[in-house]
Amino acid sequence: MPCAVLRRARRRNDLLAKAASKSAASSKKNAEPAVTDSAASDDNFALRSLQDEHARQKRFDASTEEFLEFYQKMLLIRRFEERAGQLYGLGLIGGFCHLYIGQEAVAVGIQSALDEGKDSVITGYRDHGHMLAYGIDPKIIMAELTGRQAGISHGKGGSMHMFSTDHAFYGGHGIVGAQVPLGAGLAFAHKYREDGGVCVAYFGDGAANQGQVYETFNMASLWGLPIVFVIENNQYAMGTSVKRSSAETHFYRRGTAFRIPGMQVDGMDVLEVRQATEIAVKHVREGNGPVLMELSTYRYRGHSMSDPAKYRTREEVDGVRQTRDPIEHAKAELIERGIAEDKLKQIDADIRARVTEAADFAENSPEPAPSELYTDVLVGSY
Repeated sequence: MPCAVLRRARRRNDLLAKAASKSAASSKKNAEPAVTDSAASDDNFALRSLQDEHARQKRFDASTEEFLEFYQKMLLIRRFEERAGQLYGLGLIGGFCHLYIGQEAVAVGIQSALDEGKDSVITGYRDHGHMLAYGIDPKIIMAELTGRQAGISHGKGGSMHMFSTDHAFYGGHGIVGAQVPLGAGLAFAHKYREDGGVCVAYFGDGAANQGQVYETFNMASLWGLPIVFVIENNQYAMGTSVKRSSAETHFYRRGTAFRIPGMQVDGMDVLEVRQATEIAVKHVREGNGPVLMELSTYRYRGHSMSDPAKYRTREEVDGVRQTRDPIEHAKAELIERGIAEDKLKQIDADIRARVTEAADFAENSPEPAPSELYTDVLVGSY
C-alpha cells in the first residue's frame, strides 16, 4: 500500500479514536450523579440552551442594505420558480419539478450566514431556491431545468440533481432522506481536513421519519461532526399532514435522544432564520457538535408540478399567503424603513426581466450531445 494511503488511513483512525474517546469521556461525565439541581447541571437545560439563546434575540439586526439584499434574493427565487412552473406546463421541463414558492426565507436566511465555498450545503430535490440563494446564475439553473448542455450539470441532472463544487453545493438528491447521511460525510470531511467548515444538511418533515436520519444523528453526535441539520417543515411532506404522519410534530425535539440541541424557528421570517442560523453555526464551528433546526414554513404549490394538492383547501393556502408570506412581510418592513414603493416595484421589474432572460437563454441553448451519455459515469481518479 502506498505511503500516502497509509498516512491518510492512520490519520482517519486517529481522528475516529479521538472522537470516540471524547464521546466516552462525555458519557462518563453525564453518568455521574448530579450534585446540584441548578439549571446549569441539568441535561435538559443543556439541550435547550440554543433555543433559550434564540428566544433572547429572535431576529437578526440587519442594516437596510442587508435586508434589501435578502428581499431581492427571495423575490428572485419566487419569480424564477413561477417561470419554471410555466415552462413545465409548456412541456419545456420534463420529469419531476418541485417548486420552492413560499419557502424562500429558509434558504436565503440560512445561506446568508454561511461562508460560501468553505461551508458545504446538501439538500433534497426541491433545490432550485438553494442554488439561487447562493447567487448562482439563474441562466445555468434554468438551462439545467430544461435539459440543456449549458446547464450546471450539463442537462443531465434536471430539476432534482444540481451540483456546484465551486460553491460547495452538493445537490439535489432524489431519494427521500438520503442526503442526510451524505451530509454527515461532508461534515466528517470538514473535520478530517480541519478546514473549519460546517455542513448544512436540509431535509423535509417527510424525510424526518426516515430511519437513516436517526442513524446519522447518532453518528454525528458520537463523533462531534460540524453539521447543522435543517428540517424544512412545510407541513405536508409529499401530501400528508404532519399531524397524520408524525407522532412527534415538534421536529426540533427529534435530536434529544442523541444529545443534539434543537431550535424551533419561524421559517417565514428571513431575519429570524438568519439570527437562528448565526447561533447554530457558531455553536457548531466552536466544536460543540451538531445542531438540529426546525424551520416552520409552507409551500404554496403541490409537492411537485403533478400534485393537485387536494389534501388542503384553497382557503388555507390563501390564509397563509395573506398573513405569513415571507416576501410580502419583508416588503412591508422595508417600506417602514423608508424604502420607496417605486424602488421596490423597479426591483421586481428588473428581476422579472432577469428571469425572462434566463428562460430565453435556456430555450435557445442546445441539448447535450449524445457523447455526454458516457461522461461523469466513473470517477477518473481518486
